[in-house]
Amino acid sequence: MISWIVRNLMLREKNVMLSVYKMLIRPHLEYCVQLWYPVPEHGSWSLILELEGVQRRFTRLIDEIGTLPYSERLDILNLTTLAERRIRGDLIEVFKALNGFQALIRSLT
Repeated sequence: MISWIVRNLMLREKNVMLSVYKMLIRPHLEYCVQLWYPVPEHGSWSLILELEGVQRRFTRLIDEIGTLPYSERLDILNLTTLAERRIRGDLIEVFKALNGFQALIRSLT
């Protein structure tokens, strides 16, 4: 998908690329993440690094910030790592479950 975007986008400004990333790339990386969440254990680090590599590669394509270190690119774009987003999503789901914001939890009690 990244190669398709590179071929078809002539403008690689920060705002354009960030919108494209949030609309086309990140949803694929986060689809049903609560079901297949890669646990950072022995043997699963390659999957976590591969997923993070997609975001790393995409942010490298953005004009003016592509040569900066990954952490600086994330700060400039106001993004977090995918691992941090998965942890945040898990915390939100636990909060919903504990405070009765989910219909499934309400129907079970």
